[in-house]
Amino acid sequence: MRLVGETAVYGLEVGPDTRCEHYRSERDVVAFQFACCERYYPCFRCHAAVADHDAVGWPEARFDEPSVLCGACGTTLTAPEYLDSDSRCPACEASFNPGCKDHLEHYLER
Repeated sequence: MRLVGETAVYGLEVGPDTRCEHYRSERDVVAFQFACCERYYPCFRCHAAVADHDAVGWPEARFDEPSVLCGACGTTLTAPEYLDSDSRCPACEASFNPGCKDHLEHYLER
């Protein structure tokens, strides 16, 4: 577990900006909260490796609650804020990896 700001992020080799064993590019600075355990993970692969249960993405009924963490500044975003962010943190302008949106079925119920 790694603290990013005041938020605990779980996974494999999680760095201070939420990069992990699976995703290490300069723009891999987000973590997603999973509804099954209310914990943040840098990626679905980390959840599969560390958690003792199946992953359940953030439910659409809770999209008004923060569930995405910017690893660069520690700001939490709601799912709509993240989806509308144009792959950039609205608080600190850090670039997010646009490829994360290719895996949204693991992170967000839609």
